[in-house]
Amino acid sequence: MSGLRPSFWAALDGVDSLLNASMILTGMGPVSPMPSDAAKLFASAYALFSGVAFLTTFSLLIAPILHRILHRLHLNERGG
Repeated sequence: MSGLRPSFWAALDGVDSLLNASMILTGMGPVSPMPSDAAKLFASAYALFSGVAFLTTFSLLIAPILHRILHRLHLNERGG
């Protein structure tokens, strides 16, 4: 293959593909047209950061509850 041209993948260049992939991955939905590559890079970085921040916060909040449930069900005992 001689290289991937933008017309090969739905006429999107690398920055536009990154933006769309970031928005799909984080569940933020469709993207309004952005005026510059800097805005597209910022939007994709912000989407990925906010997704990681949400998952981290949720994990820290749910861990003690899950730990208590596991103790209540005695799933931490061996051989039983």
